[in-house]
Amino acid sequence: MGVTRSREARNYFDSTQGRAAVFSLRPTFREKKDLAGILLRPKSASWDGLGPKKCLASLPTCPHGGRLRRHWMNQTMAPSGERLIDLCAIWDAGVYLPSAACNRASSGVARKRLNEAEKLSSVQEAQLKRLEVTRPRVLGSRERGQVPRMARQPPPPWVHAAFLLCLLSLGGAIEIPMDLTQPPTITKQSVKDHIVDPRDNILIECEAKGNPAPSFHWTRNSRFFNIAKDPRVSMRRRSGTLVIDFRSGGRPEEYEGEYQCFARNKFGTALSNRIRLQVSKSPLWPKENLDPVVVQEGAPLTLQCNPPPGLPSPVIFWMSSSMEPITQDKRVSQGHNGDLYFSNVMLQDMQTDYSCNARFHFTHTIQQKNPFTLKVLTNHPYNDSSLRNHPDMYSARGVAERTPSFMYPQGTASSQMVLRGMDLLLECIASGVPTPDIAWYKKGGDLPSDKAKFENFNKALRITNVSEEDSGEYFCLASNKMGSIRHTISVRVKAAPYWLDEPKNLILAPGEDGRLVCRANGNPKPTVQWMVNGEPLQSAPPNPNREVAGDTIIFRDTQISSRAVYQCNTSNEHGYLLANAFVSVLDVPPRMLSPRNQLIRVILYNRTRLDCPFFGSPIPTLRWFKNGQGSNLDGGNYHVYENGSLEIKMIRKEDQGIYTCVATNILGKAENQVRLEVKDPTRIYRMPEDQVAKRGTTVQLECRVKHDPSLKLTVSWLKDDEPLYIGNRMKKEDDSLTIFGVAERDQGSYTCVASTELDQDLAKAYLTVLGRPDRPRDLELTDLAERSVRLTWIPGDANNSPITDYVVQFEEDQFQPGVWHDHSKYPGSVNSAVLRLSPYVNYQFRVIAINEVGSSHPSLPSERYRTSGAPPESNPGDVKGEGTRKNNMEITWTPMNATSAFGPNLRYIVKWRRRETREAWNNVTVWGSRYVVGQTPVYVPYEIRVQAENDFGKGPEPESVIGYSGEDYPRAAPTEVKVRVMNSTAISLQWNRVYSDTVQGQLREYRAYYWRESSLLKNLWVSQKRQQASFPGDRLRGMVSRLFPYSNYKLEMVVVNGRGDGPRSETKEFTTPEGVPSAPRRFRVRQPNLETINLEWDHPEHPNGIMIGYTLKYVAFNGTKVGKQIVENFSPNQTKFTVQRTDPVSRYRFTLSARTQVGSGEAVTEESPAPPNEATPTAAYTNNQADIATQGWFIGLMCAIALLVLILLIVCFIKRSRGGKYPVREKKDVPLGPEDPKEEDGSFDYSDEDNKPLQGSQTSLDGTIKQQESDDSLVDYGEGGEGQFNEDGSFIGQYTVKKDKEETEGNESSEATSPVNAIYSLA
Repeated sequence: MGVTRSREARNYFDSTQGRAAVFSLRPTFREKKDLAGILLRPKSASWDGLGPKKCLASLPTCPHGGRLRRHWMNQTMAPSGERLIDLCAIWDAGVYLPSAACNRASSGVARKRLNEAEKLSSVQEAQLKRLEVTRPRVLGSRERGQVPRMARQPPPPWVHAAFLLCLLSLGGAIEIPMDLTQPPTITKQSVKDHIVDPRDNILIECEAKGNPAPSFHWTRNSRFFNIAKDPRVSMRRRSGTLVIDFRSGGRPEEYEGEYQCFARNKFGTALSNRIRLQVSKSPLWPKENLDPVVVQEGAPLTLQCNPPPGLPSPVIFWMSSSMEPITQDKRVSQGHNGDLYFSNVMLQDMQTDYSCNARFHFTHTIQQKNPFTLKVLTNHPYNDSSLRNHPDMYSARGVAERTPSFMYPQGTASSQMVLRGMDLLLECIASGVPTPDIAWYKKGGDLPSDKAKFENFNKALRITNVSEEDSGEYFCLASNKMGSIRHTISVRVKAAPYWLDEPKNLILAPGEDGRLVCRANGNPKPTVQWMVNGEPLQSAPPNPNREVAGDTIIFRDTQISSRAVYQCNTSNEHGYLLANAFVSVLDVPPRMLSPRNQLIRVILYNRTRLDCPFFGSPIPTLRWFKNGQGSNLDGGNYHVYENGSLEIKMIRKEDQGIYTCVATNILGKAENQVRLEVKDPTRIYRMPEDQVAKRGTTVQLECRVKHDPSLKLTVSWLKDDEPLYIGNRMKKEDDSLTIFGVAERDQGSYTCVASTELDQDLAKAYLTVLGRPDRPRDLELTDLAERSVRLTWIPGDANNSPITDYVVQFEEDQFQPGVWHDHSKYPGSVNSAVLRLSPYVNYQFRVIAINEVGSSHPSLPSERYRTSGAPPESNPGDVKGEGTRKNNMEITWTPMNATSAFGPNLRYIVKWRRRETREAWNNVTVWGSRYVVGQTPVYVPYEIRVQAENDFGKGPEPESVIGYSGEDYPRAAPTEVKVRVMNSTAISLQWNRVYSDTVQGQLREYRAYYWRESSLLKNLWVSQKRQQASFPGDRLRGMVSRLFPYSNYKLEMVVVNGRGDGPRSETKEFTTPEGVPSAPRRFRVRQPNLETINLEWDHPEHPNGIMIGYTLKYVAFNGTKVGKQIVENFSPNQTKFTVQRTDPVSRYRFTLSARTQVGSGEAVTEESPAPPNEATPTAAYTNNQADIATQGWFIGLMCAIALLVLILLIVCFIKRSRGGKYPVREKKDVPLGPEDPKEEDGSFDYSDEDNKPLQGSQTSLDGTIKQQESDDSLVDYGEGGEGQFNEDGSFIGQYTVKKDKEETEGNESSEATSPVNAIYSLA
């Protein structure tokens, strides 16, 4: 077949040295191409600590001077690319080692016709076997998708490891297309230990493939199992799966045993594992009567469960007979064996009973053992809840303290064996008072932090996935304040067999050489047994082309007759491994295994690979061509791998096109085409940003994307890496996500996923929600004393906003039950405080946490704590004595609250006596907060005392407070009242003091009543409403202001005490002098045209004297430029003025004030309106009134009329240009009379006189209107508002010219304000 083979190996395989056996293989193909070996791309692998450089260095070198090619990994390569390594390619005679290449596991890989490469050493094979790296997810049609960006972060290290997938393919399985003949292969089988539910039918699976389709038979307990003889047993069609049916009766236990499946066709027999069938068992708990368990308080106790043996073992848990779970802690806990351990028994342990429960997996049933009842003997029979939190609980209950001792395991040392790959569970449970703490250590090293975890309150140590380095001595240390004790556990790690090099299917062409290798390890070292077609190799017919060398079978010059299935069984005392591997000898021309003319779309600038899966024997040579060009694609941006894949290192736009792969061997050739399209990548150019938001606010996360327009874009959101549910509080748009009313549950990471069929981009942001803190919990009262207690709590979650304060509140159930009061406040860093307490209060406490967002809900209340009683230590405050009538005195005080009562039956002893007489004390006992003393003299001072008293005694002696009896109205009025006028609006008063005995109470103030009698101006109405001014009782003079000038006033004075006003003094009259007037009213500025401005105003509301005139100041301004100020003085009767404008552009500012003999009063300021358009001058008013000509509707109407007149003018111009005559008879129904001078030719001259505008009136500066020639003017029509215009522009309507007097005198210009004049001017 074109290959020269040497029958003797130059180097024999040395299994102890781990060196590869080397054979002399000389290629004779003219091309001498590198056609060695095939690598399958595995589905997953992991580095297990090997870096790429170390991995490559561990591979064997090429002897005999062969060239070794190593393609080092490019760590920055896009994840879509595959990492391929050509190990060795030998062109000269000598050793031929495998050349690595990657291919899809599903495509099937052909063998090359040259000899198979030597295998790696056992240690190297074991290392490679453990490499498992997850491939990047493939997106779209066969493109190697780019790894999604996570907030623009670089790829993680595992991505780089994924590029060494091809290393694993050295041991990958070889697939033959199913249309070719091949021996059987087991594809599915039941687990070795197969436990079934007795209520269901039994299913023992065995599936296999092969061509021709294999047949099946079974053995049971190593003997042939005749299925046809048992009516309950059947085999599924086209399958070897056994079905045992119990619907018609039978016991499943009768079918327990060891089963093995055989799949056979004419090319060989494949075997399944030996399947041990067992039926699940859940036996009933034996009935037993349990006596109460009597134990001394503080002693250790073990309640044994002893569940019935089940298959599989049941799950154990402890509950009370009322199905309440038993609370477990470091004192009370369940051991791994199911027993319940008490490190020390306390009195509260007998408040419940204890029942062991077993839950069975298959039957889903729970069986309950009869409950244990505890009887605890104690020196302190009362279970006082306050002692649970006592710092020295055991000594307080009279329990003796003890050093620790081990309850399980017993003694100081023990040993434990565990199998490799299983979990190691070490347990130490200790007794002692106080309850001991458990710590774990490993002798000579540290605990494996990545695999070790503590369980059951540190009483158990679990190490997962045990390996040989986990063997050694471990010890647990139990300690309390009385001492410590330790227990040493010696751990031995054994191992069931595990693969170092599992045998793989071998596909050879006739005349080729190859080998099957079966290497396994274990503890103890496993033995290897070879079988062929299910029979021991020793009893098989001899084969001269086959040689067995320990764990390797070597095949030389294979022929069609060499086809068979080989089994490797490696076993030790802890288990076995069974592997099938067939040898298939084929002569097949090249064939393509993928669909033809595939379309592959890829992303620009990615690294991608075009696969061309093929099969043939001998292995074909593959070449690639683009767009039908003759040159082979290899080198530069292209690289062709041994499995036929074409890698394009960086996709560019010009790489689009049709690619053709051609596979050839000595038996023929085959080809396939792939069309490649290049698309733009999807990119998030505006990513969401991390945000911090308060609860209840609105948050928007942006996500703006650019993508290829020919691809459909989908934008979705993830929350905490899970799909986000868009509820009614969220709004998802194309470029953003909005969250309304943010809540605490909205906190987390939000990922925007922009994806197309080919690629995707990710951007992540974190939303932090600031919320009110969670309520504190687990309040405990300790350090109980007469007047203090320590309150301890566990803080709740701060919800991202640090807790700043804690508020402790209390409630008592005697005076105000259910009402909470603030007790004290503490910093947010504190979770324990000593609270000062008052006697005789049944306290209950709660805690509120506060942060910047708000306050938490109150914690659950603590237990109640009552303090003992005592006499009051204080008396009520705010004691007062005041009269409510002229002959009594009401004594009031603020009642004492619950924290100051100090005892039951709180009451008050009220004492009083007159201050001057020093008479004996009067006293009375009061339960409320007031007492009224009757029949008292008017306004007499009293000494008052109020003392608190309860059932434990009286409070301290109170201090005296001065109170007064009731007041009566004053008997006298102020005398010698003198009035002096200060100015036009103020006067000063002076009076003599009244005698104190006439006040008959406390002198509050002197009060002056005054009113405006009349004005000195004639015919001016004034209000005579009384006003008042108050002066403190210690003053004898004062001032009254804000009077009206030039008026007559009257005034009276009284004395005022707490009861009211006294008699009035004699009436005083005074007159205020003249003052300055108030501002003029209704100051109006009107601008009828561009030449004049009209001013009008009304007289001041308050002249405050005799008016002598008005002063007007005005100035022109234009922007920042201001002209010279002009001053005008007017008579008191003048209320109008017209200003002649000198500057039509500037505006004017007017300031007007009225004058009396005293001077000018308050001024009012107005400005002229902005200059209007010169073509349409308007008048401006300060009251925002506008002329009709400035109204929008009127302007529009006038524009329409002007347009119609313009059209008429154009028509007239056209007619006149034709002859100068305008035909009238065409427009009129009545003929012209003979007297008409224009009737001869039926037309009239269109003279210029017809175009003269109508004249109107002009306005003078003195405010009068001068009419010219005729009052019958169209100005009146424009102003009247009653006239109308018909469709042809002619005027219809009446001459309505009604105007009020003010408008007639308003200096309005008929030409300026009438748009009709402007229209007729145009005509």
